[in-house]
Amino acid sequence: MKTELAFKTVSVIGLGYIGLPTAAVIASRGINVIGVDVNQKAVDTINAGDIHIVEPDLDIVVRGVVSTGNLRATTTPEPAEAFMVAVPTPFHHGTNENGEVSHKPNLDYIKSAAKAIAPVLEKGNIVILESTSPVGATEKLAGWLAEARPDLSFPQDKGDSADIKVAHCPERVLPGYVLQELVSNDRVIGGMSKACSDRAVELYQTFVRGECVITNARTAEMAKLTENSFRDVNIAFANELSVICDKLKINVWELIKLANRHPRVNILNPGPGVGGHCIAVDPWFIVDSCPEEANIIRQARLTNDAKPFYVIDKITQAADQFKKPVIACLGLAFKADIDDLRESPALQIVEELAKRNIGEIIAVEPNINDSEMPKSLVEANVQLTTLEKALEKANVAVVLVDHKEFKAADAGQFAAKVVIDSRGIL
Repeated sequence: MKTELAFKTVSVIGLGYIGLPTAAVIASRGINVIGVDVNQKAVDTINAGDIHIVEPDLDIVVRGVVSTGNLRATTTPEPAEAFMVAVPTPFHHGTNENGEVSHKPNLDYIKSAAKAIAPVLEKGNIVILESTSPVGATEKLAGWLAEARPDLSFPQDKGDSADIKVAHCPERVLPGYVLQELVSNDRVIGGMSKACSDRAVELYQTFVRGECVITNARTAEMAKLTENSFRDVNIAFANELSVICDKLKINVWELIKLANRHPRVNILNPGPGVGGHCIAVDPWFIVDSCPEEANIIRQARLTNDAKPFYVIDKITQAADQFKKPVIACLGLAFKADIDDLRESPALQIVEELAKRNIGEIIAVEPNINDSEMPKSLVEANVQLTTLEKALEKANVAVVLVDHKEFKAADAGQFAAKVVIDSRGIL
């Protein structure tokens, strides 16, 4: 006998690196999924059974669920039983009263999503915020929904008896492994009431094999920020260590391998900085909430934000050895084997090199094509080319991302170059 589904229709708001895989996985469970995105091109691409992002095996799943009719994309929200909000949460760069750089969370996308779905909400619906958010964002989402729909009750006023349930369940997946981790990872579920949490668990149990752990919304928000801040602090230690080792003429990669032979030591590998929409952003949400207390977290951010400029200085010194420097920058993405350029230290380094006009800059990024080159690089006349062509022409080679293509390259291709390897692959 076929088990009746707890949800027949789910809407996913935001079809990016988290929203689209989530929509596809839920649709693969036989649930009708309506994906909503403001990008008409992304909507058309998905409805054609294709994908607009790079993620292993996602194209196969999307093609399958679109062909069965379980996934359909649109630019306008439609009625559903559950709404999962997976939109960006960047920050505003600014200056505080002391003249220091500040990073204020930008909740404009969440507010826009709330206004978009409010007209189609019906009694009994649940709205789940998946976007990584500062503490209190779920409450703000519920407030925006309540303003738009005074005819419905919300948990901040009615608790368990509210017409609309609201919860926070942060995504916690690794790019490149999203489809597996969406299913296998434990989920932290923070409802604004017990009934909100229970209903959210029902939804996640339709596709999650990991445990659904219940807490309140604020703790769920802080859990995701804490996870990424922990990683940021540990990366900052490795990045600081790499700078110290350069000064002391010690191979940091060998040093870390030796230190990690201790049973209770696990130092991460350094890099050119920290990127992506999570680790490079989320710690600032904690700092903004508690600026006087978050001292280690702030310093880790400053240390990691300074690392790209340290790498740039090394590249500049290398370029000074040549009358006509040609610099091959290997990688633009924020991590290996993906196309995501958000908050990428590699992209930041290439942009800064182009501004400094120290020589010809060539970029190699195997996960994007010419049409996807950032506007900043196109305007600076940075050419996108293959690894082979770049190494033929360049006299300085800079490894910024440890893509599999770069790891597989013949070391002999680098023999006659000045090499700056920020990832330790050579």
